[in-house]
Amino acid sequence: MKKILVVDDEESIRLLYKEELEEEGFQVEVAKDGKEALAQIPRFKPDLITLDIKMPGMDGIEVLKQIRLFERQIPIVMCSAYGEYKQDLTTWASDAYVVKCADLTELKNTIRRLLGLL
Repeated sequence: MKKILVVDDEESIRLLYKEELEEEGFQVEVAKDGKEALAQIPRFKPDLITLDIKMPGMDGIEVLKQIRLFERQIPIVMCSAYGEYKQDLTTWASDAYVVKCADLTELKNTIRRLLGLL
């Protein structure tokens, strides 16, 4: 079973992603911020990470940089309600960028593609 770490400061998003991705057959853990995510990665060993950009404290771009310092193989999907970050060169270290939407079809398809499940 593939493991996904969902990182988002909004509890409703974390719960939605967790529920929807578990229904797709993934094992899912959640983190409320970058610090919590960085602590979970060595223990949980996710196969993929979804990462919110706008979070208090350490934003998703900084978390992305920190993850890439020690883990270059884990696919990372940047998720944001703001489409303009897609043009930000610092998000290009991620493997994909998805604009948050109530319909999770694009996110699920992106995850399947990055995990080689399509």
